Amino acid sequence: QVQVVESGGGLVQSGRPLTLSCVASGTIFSISTMAWYRQGPGREREFVAKVARANRTDYADSSEGRFTIFRDYAKNTVSLQINSAKPEDTAVYFCRLIRVATPQGVADYWGQGTQVTVSS
Repeated sequence: QVQVVESGGGLVQSGRPLTLSCVASGTIFSISTMAWYRQGPGREREFVAKVARANRTDYADSSEGRFTIFRDYAKNTVSLQINSAKPEDTAVYFCRLIRVATPQGVADYWGQGTQVTVSS
């Protein structure tokens, strides 16, 4: 069984940096893509950034420039660095694993999320 655990959330002042981390554990043969999503108060979950094989990255238009995604392929971890956090970054941030190969087959997995609150 695959477990996905996010960490690093909390209260941060506007303008300060914040780094979120996600670790995948279990019997994992491979992970195609690791991604971050977020869901702000009263909003739908939205894509933030992803990193696929060969370190190919993609960012939402609203993320590019202030967000950096980094993946450690050996440790099955992915981090999201938020530079100069803004109040509108307040959200629950979710880690998503896309096309994870395990002995049971291939599936996607979500973490439980980590709350980020940016004070103005």
